[in-house]
Amino acid sequence: MEHKHLVIVESPAKAKTIKKYLGSDYQVLASYGHVRDLLPKSGAVDPKNNFAMKYEIIARNAKYVEEIVKAAKKAESLWLAPDPDREGEAIAWNIAYILQERKAIKDKPVHRVVFHEITKTAILEAMAHPREIAMDLVEAQQARRALDYLVGFTLSPLLWKKVRRGLSAGRVQSPALRLIVEREIEIEKFISQEYWSIESDLSVKEGAFSAKLAEYKGKKVEQFSFTNDKDSHAVKKDLEDQSKGVLIVSKIEKRQRKRNPAPPFITSTLQQEAARKLGFTTKRTMQIAQQLYEGVDIGTASVGLISYMRTDSVNLANEAIEEIRQVIAKKYGADAVPKTPHIYKTKSKNAQEAHEAIRPTASDRRPDIIKEYLTPEQFKLYDLIWKRTVACQMIPATIDTVSVDLTCGEPGNRFRANGSTIKIPGFMSVYLEGKDDVVDDDEKMLPPLKEGQAVDLKAIRAEQHFTEPPPRYSEASLVKALEEFGIGRPSTYSSIISTLQQREYAILDKKRFYPTDVGRVVTKFLTEHFTRYVDYDFTAKLEDELDQVALGNMKWIPLLEKFWTPFHDQIGKIEGSVQRSDVTQEKMDEACPQCGKPLSLRLGRSGRFIGCTAYPECNYTRNVNGENDAENAKEILGDRKCPNDNADLVIKQGPYGKFIGCSNYPKCKFIEPLEKPKDTEILCPKCKDGTILERKSKRGKIFYSCSKYPTCDYALWNPPVAEPCPKCAWPILTLKTTKSKGTQKVCPQDGCGFVEDVE
Repeated sequence: MEHKHLVIVESPAKAKTIKKYLGSDYQVLASYGHVRDLLPKSGAVDPKNNFAMKYEIIARNAKYVEEIVKAAKKAESLWLAPDPDREGEAIAWNIAYILQERKAIKDKPVHRVVFHEITKTAILEAMAHPREIAMDLVEAQQARRALDYLVGFTLSPLLWKKVRRGLSAGRVQSPALRLIVEREIEIEKFISQEYWSIESDLSVKEGAFSAKLAEYKGKKVEQFSFTNDKDSHAVKKDLEDQSKGVLIVSKIEKRQRKRNPAPPFITSTLQQEAARKLGFTTKRTMQIAQQLYEGVDIGTASVGLISYMRTDSVNLANEAIEEIRQVIAKKYGADAVPKTPHIYKTKSKNAQEAHEAIRPTASDRRPDIIKEYLTPEQFKLYDLIWKRTVACQMIPATIDTVSVDLTCGEPGNRFRANGSTIKIPGFMSVYLEGKDDVVDDDEKMLPPLKEGQAVDLKAIRAEQHFTEPPPRYSEASLVKALEEFGIGRPSTYSSIISTLQQREYAILDKKRFYPTDVGRVVTKFLTEHFTRYVDYDFTAKLEDELDQVALGNMKWIPLLEKFWTPFHDQIGKIEGSVQRSDVTQEKMDEACPQCGKPLSLRLGRSGRFIGCTAYPECNYTRNVNGENDAENAKEILGDRKCPNDNADLVIKQGPYGKFIGCSNYPKCKFIEPLEKPKDTEILCPKCKDGTILERKSKRGKIFYSCSKYPTCDYALWNPPVAEPCPKCAWPILTLKTTKSKGTQKVCPQDGCGFVEDVE
């Protein structure tokens, strides 16, 4: 079938949805993301030649490019419709460039169209108002890509030389890692302080409540008014003696306050709330949001359920607000609709107000109505977006707060109790924003009380407390910090976090980020020698300048020149003046117990340790936690000798647990795991020689790999099953267990897709 017009989008799901609205005259193809990228080798960006950039077609997408070229030659016009942001604009520009180069479009009209939502109305409206490719946006994307490339290809080799082979550094990942490392150092340096609070348990006919001592002998009680057991219990006894079993209500203050709803979602707040409320990683949140944006089949048609999910604008279209108000009136009553709509102001300096916040494309498409068509994760995220959007246009909540002062004996002894009741829930009946590491003590209820009333005192308690260090970053609080510092932009938060984990600079344990030893050393090196480039203000200013390029207020080549010249000079300076030992060793104010020479904190193959600076003459080492390696190595395996030099084998303690090593270390470096990997006795399907062993990674995660490693590198994350795949005949299947789908048999071969539920 011949098509008159060719439409290019970047996603096959988006292509499928759009095709239904455009009709038979239009062919819709997907580029599967970017079609070109910089050559993956040094010299792809040439600072000496106006930062000329050398591109190549991405190998995995070459077949899609060929399909686009073939279709473009036959079409009468070309419509470029990737996502409405810098990356989308760059994809459109690169496709047009390739087609011109291949002489596939010649004098045919080329249109750029943008959809902020994948609905029939939005698509037809966009097709009716095409524009040209916005070169300001393309140049901003090119400038960002060139900056990241230049930093990566010049700083990474330096890290190889000065820290460890295989390391890399990123322009925006490095300041993000600095946040995590500095928080860890802050926690380590934190000195906990003891303090005590005096609290009373009280009771009236209508119920029990508690109050905290606010004033003692006419003096206001502060956090550190009582700092030890003796003083606090003396105060407790004095108050008990004075009270004679009752406290008198001396003052009641009642106030009414309004609580306004949170603004609709932007990218960063969606990522934060999905992490807090749903437990989603930022990467997963964006993947699911992309699915909801591109289109889901809801029975009658495939339709985009939310507006574009990469945005930093809280603006809502007037039509959308009107529709939301109608939905609120219908579902929650006319009283829940404010007289005038709430208008939210965007905090981001360079946000484009023409863009919208993340919202449902149709507010009357309630989550419960379409739940059966969504996966569990899609439903959870859509439900979150729908509720937040609807709540943002509802009336404020009205909260009655009450503060009660109670006298204990003399007038100068005062306890205080606070409480609140929700009089009119307003938006809170639909949605309440989550919080990071915050506990609100004022949300409790108090029974009705009157001034002068005697209240039964059940007990006075002296409670011991200790100050706590600031919490480690969660994904939600890290995204919030990145946004506040201006590090990265909405589209980059997810990749920043993923990159830090992939490079093993930080690990996520119990939903909190811990820097690895390598991450700490890299941050120390960059902070000391490339201070400017991991500085939060410098990074934020650079992001602002990239935004100015996108807005057409700044040229991209002068921006790159201003960055590159001092950066390149600093690379040369550090390369010649800094030694590897300066980076990987940190001298300590402590003498070696064996030889008296200074000790240093060092980075080894397995992480940081403390060692003597006189090595190899002195081989004293100990773990960072203070355990002496020599003392830990006293357990000798009497029935075995080292296969390399026949010396004793000993059990040693390393950063990842105990292992067997040669007593002649470092002359002999033989090691083996203390616990032998469990053999599943399933034949390796790749080499057909070894068997699959159950092993444990450095992070303690179970995985499965061939016993013939490193000769055979076959590995799996899920336990293998000795059953051939019914679909592709691969010799084994794996057992995959998830909360949403339970346990399933899954084929491990890419592209097969066989899945079967396990009863």
